[in-house]
Amino acid sequence: MVYFASRLGIYYEHPDWYRPLFEELDRRGVPYDALHADTHRFDPSDTRPSHTVVLNRMSPSAYIRGRGHLTFYTLQYLAHLERLGVRVINGYEAWRTEISKAYQLTLLESLGLPYPRARVIHHASQATAAAEGLRFPVVVKPNIGGSGAGIVRFDTAAALERAAQKGLDLGIDQTALVQEYVTPAEGRIVRVEVLDGKFLYAIRIYTTGDTFNLCPADVCQDVDGAELARAACPADAPKNNLRVEAYAPPSEIIDAVERIMKASGIELGGVEYMIDARDGRPYFYDINALSNFVADAQRVLGVDPFARLADWLQAELVGAASRAAEVMPLVASGSRSPAPPRGAPLSSLRSSASL
Repeated sequence: MVYFASRLGIYYEHPDWYRPLFEELDRRGVPYDALHADTHRFDPSDTRPSHTVVLNRMSPSAYIRGRGHLTFYTLQYLAHLERLGVRVINGYEAWRTEISKAYQLTLLESLGLPYPRARVIHHASQATAAAEGLRFPVVVKPNIGGSGAGIVRFDTAAALERAAQKGLDLGIDQTALVQEYVTPAEGRIVRVEVLDGKFLYAIRIYTTGDTFNLCPADVCQDVDGAELARAACPADAPKNNLRVEAYAPPSEIIDAVERIMKASGIELGGVEYMIDARDGRPYFYDINALSNFVADAQRVLGVDPFARLADWLQAELVGAASRAAEVMPLVASGSRSPAPPRGAPLSSLRSSASL
């Protein structure tokens, strides 16, 4: 028999990105456990999960911090939780989408949505032939990425050939995209964030083109040049000269993003797109199951997305615990009552949710 404890588990890897969320949950008195992936393990025979709801906040860029093995371990952990019937936010399907740029393009193709043309390769020797018929410049993009890691631009076929002969870094699964590089109109890209699979907000990021790391938590200025407080990043995080502003995307873009997230199983995350300076069309190029949220959101957006996230997590926790409480009496037989679940009582969850 499976019993559920009335607690939230937050499975994460990056040491700084989630401090604002932890602080918000602490302020509200929400019962949760911060499950750092470094020390995490699980027992496949354990049928008494410790958490009613688990929020997966694993980062695909973990490998640049020496944690590449956790990319694959996370798949096994999420599959285990879902087998037990635990409510997992951004579960197995979402993580599978997050860690495969190739799969993301297949998904976009199935939805009939535009993306920069690409070929998928598994060896550096294939790169030159894969680029035939593509418009240069092209980028070689590792299948498992995150924070722009490993992306290299090539302006000519000759430059790509020289690099391929020396050996290209295709990433930790030795799979990569050779993809047309899109020059964003006016140097701007847009990231649309969703919560509970629905539009939350959008930001427009102005980039110099010198970096592929467009992490919203790392943006350091608004469009007027005012420095943003990056509470989710270390105090000594490098400045990247990116500028950001709130943005209202067209309704057809919002609809497309929500379709993407539904198809990928992502309830909390972001989709990035840009307008091609050469043809004026929008192209979707990245699907993220990880929302770091924009730096200094109160100034940029006028709202605190971490508070909205905490509201939703509390509601999910109460709902999941209520469903478990309704099921448990049905499985009791005779005079024998099921063992009580571990964790905080449901009444305390309801109290904290009303704060």
